[in-house]
Amino acid sequence: MSNTALVLIDMQNDFLHPEGAYARAGINCEAISALPAVLAPVCDAIRRSGDWVLSTHFTLVPGWDAEPFISEHLRELRPFLGTGDFAPGSFGHALIEELSPADLSIEKVAYSAFYMSRLEWVLHQAGITHLVAGGIVTNGGVASTVRDAHVHGFEVSVLSDGCAAFDHRVHDVNLEALGSIARLTTCAELIDQLSD
Repeated sequence: MSNTALVLIDMQNDFLHPEGAYARAGINCEAISALPAVLAPVCDAIRRSGDWVLSTHFTLVPGWDAEPFISEHLRELRPFLGTGDFAPGSFGHALIEELSPADLSIEKVAYSAFYMSRLEWVLHQAGITHLVAGGIVTNGGVASTVRDAHVHGFEVSVLSDGCAAFDHRVHDVNLEALGSIARLTTCAELIDQLSD
């Protein structure tokens, strides 16, 4: 039984697909758009080695009339988000096709995939003790999930070129900070390690 999972953080259609919520609002970033092609070979190597692919899905929970619950800080940051965006079971909520399918999927409502979710329970049930993190954004979902994983006693690696932020300087600063609690590696290094 494998004890390692590649954790694809928020690699969802609403963030990345040309028809997703962010693209419709005109928000894009070259480094983020490049991630599917960078992470696809990692997913393949993980699957060949018999390890797990786990995806986290940022979720806007629908309330009355399908209007989503949106926290104040997010409403200020992304005022374009609305009905149907990041809704459970929707196209926008799903893992992008280039990285599908995931073995395990976790809905999340905050930056950290551990916050008020079933992630820790699922990891323990699957016997997973080592997490390899990639996805978006480095200073948000990635950093928060990696820090919580460390606090919860998981061994953590971060794919330095398998995550991205809207600002490359912010990406670099956050990676340097995460180096104190996680192993930093590249996608190529991980693929080589898995093939040994």
